[in-house]
Amino acid sequence: MDRKRIQNWQDFFVKLDERKERGVFFYRISGYNGQVQELLEQYDRVAQYNGVVLERKIPNPDEKKLSYYQEIMGLDFQMQIGFFSSALEKWLPRVKEKQRKEMAAALYQSLDYFRRNGKNENMLKNAYIKYMCWLYYYFERIINHLGENDVAKILYEGEIGNYELMMLVILSCVGCDVILLQYKGEQSYRTVDPESRWSDRLELDGMVSFPDRFSIQQVRENRKNKENRVEESNIYGKKPELSPCTNIWMKEKGFSSIQIEGAKRGENPKLFYNCLIRINGVEDKLTYQNELYQFQLELKSKKRKVVIIEEKIPLPTVEEIAAVQKKDYNRLEQMLADLANQNIRYTANIELQQVIRTAFFDLLLEEGRRENSNINRLKNRAVYLLCWLKRYQPELFFDWKMPQIGCFIYLDGCQNENEAMFCRFLSRLPVDVLILVPDQKKRCILQDSNLYEINYEDTLEVLQFPREDTKIHLATAAYHAERELDTLMYQNSGIYRNQQYHRAAAVTLQTMYEEIQILWGQELKYRPNFSIVNNFVNLPVLFAKVSGVKNGNLLDYWLEIKSLLTEDVLLIKKVPYIKATDENPIKRYAAEFFKNKKLQRTKIKSHPSYSYGFLREEMQEYILDKLQLLIEQKTIKGTFENGTEYTILSTVLNMNQDLLRMIQKFDFTKKNPKIVHINTTEEMVSLEDAILMAFLNLIGFDIVLFVPTGYQSIEKYFQQVLLEEYQAGEYLYDLEVPDFEHLQEKRHWTWRDKIFKRGH
Repeated sequence: MDRKRIQNWQDFFVKLDERKERGVFFYRISGYNGQVQELLEQYDRVAQYNGVVLERKIPNPDEKKLSYYQEIMGLDFQMQIGFFSSALEKWLPRVKEKQRKEMAAALYQSLDYFRRNGKNENMLKNAYIKYMCWLYYYFERIINHLGENDVAKILYEGEIGNYELMMLVILSCVGCDVILLQYKGEQSYRTVDPESRWSDRLELDGMVSFPDRFSIQQVRENRKNKENRVEESNIYGKKPELSPCTNIWMKEKGFSSIQIEGAKRGENPKLFYNCLIRINGVEDKLTYQNELYQFQLELKSKKRKVVIIEEKIPLPTVEEIAAVQKKDYNRLEQMLADLANQNIRYTANIELQQVIRTAFFDLLLEEGRRENSNINRLKNRAVYLLCWLKRYQPELFFDWKMPQIGCFIYLDGCQNENEAMFCRFLSRLPVDVLILVPDQKKRCILQDSNLYEINYEDTLEVLQFPREDTKIHLATAAYHAERELDTLMYQNSGIYRNQQYHRAAAVTLQTMYEEIQILWGQELKYRPNFSIVNNFVNLPVLFAKVSGVKNGNLLDYWLEIKSLLTEDVLLIKKVPYIKATDENPIKRYAAEFFKNKKLQRTKIKSHPSYSYGFLREEMQEYILDKLQLLIEQKTIKGTFENGTEYTILSTVLNMNQDLLRMIQKFDFTKKNPKIVHINTTEEMVSLEDAILMAFLNLIGFDIVLFVPTGYQSIEKYFQQVLLEEYQAGEYLYDLEVPDFEHLQEKRHWTWRDKIFKRGH
């Protein structure tokens, strides 16, 4: 990325897309004045959150770090951009492809600069290894964000050397702003950069030499003192003229009150009249969904701003959390003042901004007293609230003017404290909050002194709020009668509807070898240890390895395997089944799909390379649940040690169509899909094979591996024992897998057969 010059020091804090010229800043500061103090106070705060602060020289990698590097990367070195790019992909898998290419080019440029200044190949190799170690141990936490709109900051304090300077040049080329504090002045810096080639000098009016003992630590203390003075003042600042009048104005109940326009709810211009209502159950099953449909049409006809949430409020994404400006705090008031000042902005209507801030302060101060001053826990909850506010603010308050009232509808209700706090927060703003809990089996945990609650006896499962932009399903009386009959028939009766359950866990059975044949054809519900708890199915499955051949009898051995090749069985007799070199479009996005040890589900399912979109939605979620579990359990050796987690992800998200069809039709109470895996040779299964089998075991497949040689198979890749291994008989080698379709039991001919065989 190109280096640009600033117009004033505030340019450092302008987002990349909003800069006059798209590029980054690399400046050295060799003098001091009041503006430098302000710049450093703000820059240090941002760098601690989104960047790196180096308060001393970057130390050379020690023996332990070099040893780890050598173990992972070896000691190969080629002065080629392609070599650098491949090495960075392996060493720093979270770096995006574009940034990796830029980093490889910048790395080449830096080493080439050393080469042209007389460094030999061995020196270049040492510099390369040093840079790779520095990137991993000092800058790894920001490299995944290089080139983003919020430009990462690097602040370097003290005299800089040649290698450190070029390291920062590399990061600058990939998308970092850099400031060097050169306390000894310009002359000291020019010893490493005589032509001022790599950075620009900050020149402001009235600059003098740095004060004695000036340091970043001193800058922080000064900033903290300022913040403490702000904290001691009234954090509310100017109070808004408007305040809420919630529920007490209502003369009608339920939907009717919410449909009344804001201007007709009351006459006091200093009040906005809103609702906080929860309706439990339904008044009439037959008309309920039509009521909801007509209700939203009425809101739309009046041009009300409406947000409708179903089942749960989606959690804040990593990007949303990162967008909340925050830092470490010592006191509650200090935290609230800073979070509000940095994150609650509505310049289109300053009065509304003050209303939002006041509600934020009121609620969080109240929560703070209830949380017994646990500042970190409260900070996390405040961040959630701010993420959701930023997400829904445009929909609820775009071009807001009094006496407009938005509407936030939550179907199924608050399932946790964060959701409850957000709904309580919205109820203090010009918003009607309507919580609908038609299914009496569900519970909304929200409690508030202003809450108006309506309760009905009937219950109804409503999976989706009926809207114009969705396919509407309105049920008949006969349909509801059938659902009630379903409840009687299919709950605790041992009878199950097709695809009745969507969540399950596989439990591997410990059996006798002979039981494999018995259990193989049974439906899961008839197997020992099958159970259903809170709509969660425990699946008793087989995961076995059969070593050797019983009595050395090959025909019986093959016939036994043939008897297992029933419907819904995948036969694998090619080893390896999956090769590391096979085409896999997911690989290049693996680091993007898995961040902070969590699957980025929304990103995965919306990505063009994701090929499971045709599966049932609940089965897609089931697959992703088990993928997350496989990684979390560290079942596969190398997980969270050498990037194996990315191999797991790319393997599971690249299954072939045969497997996907088996998974798609899998009903947790009926026969489960199965795999018979045969390996008669010295060929080794691949890591990808082991990953696939471990994953399919979690899904609920029966898997039996036949290994007549007794050699190691997929178990060598597992951290713990997953397979039940059976020593069936003697080991046999160099066998050929027969054509099972034409394999027949040997017939014993009698003298009558021999005489009359032509007649047969």
